[in-house]
Amino acid sequence: MVDLSRYCNNRGIQPPGSSGEYGFNIWGNTFPAEELPEPGTRVGVCGVPFEFPVGAAPSGDNVRCRGQLVEVPPGDYDWVYLLGAAERRTEDHLGLVYADGTELAEHLRMSDFWPETGSRFGEPLAFRTTALRYPRHTHTPHEPSIWQQRSPVSVRGRLRALRLPDNPAMHVFAVTLVRDDREVASCASN
Repeated sequence: MVDLSRYCNNRGIQPPGSSGEYGFNIWGNTFPAEELPEPGTRVGVCGVPFEFPVGAAPSGDNVRCRGQLVEVPPGDYDWVYLLGAAERRTEDHLGLVYADGTELAEHLRMSDFWPETGSRFGEPLAFRTTALRYPRHTHTPHEPSIWQQRSPVSVRGRLRALRLPDNPAMHVFAVTLVRDDREVASCASN
């Protein structure tokens, strides 16, 4: 599990009755906090452990992707798993930064968070809430989603960082790197 707390720059999960600078998207919509795991909770999604959402990051609970270089525990990995959602379905590149300075790109695809939309890219559902917060009210029965994405580390080598896409429509809540996913449960998309 990768600690994303210092990279968080967006507040997209809102407790009931709270106010302030929340807004997963430009309209100020947010996920209801009471329907998602507590900050810092370890959760499993399709057999992959994540810390979701990051615990007590003052600047937010997710990373709005702006090309951040995210340090990871150095190691040889096979897969990068992410929990995320897009403000609209989108595709971009995730940079894999190796110990020798080489950076290679892999595809990263994220389905839309928007209520009641399905998985566009076949990724499994991680969380779906029963409501969507607006700046002045909570709307039910809207059902926004957070998805589990997976990108391969197709070239062997020691990773030291990930470069997130420069795509502010993509949001990352958690990252876990896996050395061998034979023990990771298969999970059908929802």
